[in-house]
Amino acid sequence: MVPASHMLAFAAVAVVLVAIPGPSVLFTISRALTVGRRSALFTVTGNEIGEYAQVTAVAFGGGALVERSAGIFAAVKWAGAAYLIYLGVQAIRHRQSMSEALAARAAPVGPLRAVRDGFAVGVTNPKSIVIFIVVLPEFTDRAAGHLPVQAQMLILGSMFAAIALALDSVWAATAGTARQWLARSPRRLALIGGTGGLAMIGLGISIAATGRND
Repeated sequence: MVPASHMLAFAAVAVVLVAIPGPSVLFTISRALTVGRRSALFTVTGNEIGEYAQVTAVAFGGGALVERSAGIFAAVKWAGAAYLIYLGVQAIRHRQSMSEALAARAAPVGPLRAVRDGFAVGVTNPKSIVIFIVVLPEFTDRAAGHLPVQAQMLILGSMFAAIALALDSVWAATAGTARQWLARSPRRLALIGGTGGLAMIGLGISIAATGRND
């Protein structure tokens, strides 16, 4: 089993990381604002399925490769950190796009399409890819008597997905309910986008400063 202390520590980190608006959250909010809360909640479901697919791929593929090589770990870490900072800068530059999405007239989106779209965003989300490759392995225990690292990563990834499902659903429900309030002030939407950009920059810097003992 994963040590309880590791699970609690990862849960705390996961709450912070999920709360930072990234590509998935911004897509969910955009979906809620344009087509409503119900479609946004189905989108969230698909998104978490996509992110758990990332967890599985990291646990049995990319994560194992990174685990064996400090050089590859460093390369992934710096590339991921740089890309998150880039995404943050882009989010700040284009923070007005959310108000444009609200103004657009979008066709209704059915449940299956919403789940499919959410999956596509989740499985390609660069923010979560970096988290699962660089951060997730740090919370596993390689000592004798514990589950294999891959199994621990799947358990921790399940916890991350559950936390993301809960918090992203709050974003979807809140945005869907507050469509009219947000529509009255483009500055409010710009603030959400700008704050998310700053948070992603902060996450990138934090990952760049993360190390491991080899």
